[in-house]
Amino acid sequence: MDRVTAASVTGCAVGAVALAPVALWAVGFTSAGIAAGSYAAGMMSSAAIANGGGVAAGSLVAVLQSAGAAGLPVVANVAVASAGAATGWLTSKLARTKTDKENTE
Repeated sequence: MDRVTAASVTGCAVGAVALAPVALWAVGFTSAGIAAGSYAAGMMSSAAIANGGGVAAGSLVAVLQSAGAAGLPVVANVAVASAGAATGWLTSKLARTKTDKENTE
């Protein structure tokens, strides 16, 4: 792996882990609970309606709220970092392919 690709992979992995809590907060999963009027509140309402008035333990809404309140567990951080690294690798390869194609024309 060349330096540019390694930097892209590392930067995207670190960035994804750093931005995951920000994304949770932005959609309404906060440390104080689900923010009123947010996208998360809409998800919670839909989940409650589908489950007869309550949000099931282990559901997506419950897991995201737990992450918003307590932070992401190690396993989730590894998954987020892996997705970020894959995105960085793919972006680097696509950029390199475009640059190589332009240089040969």
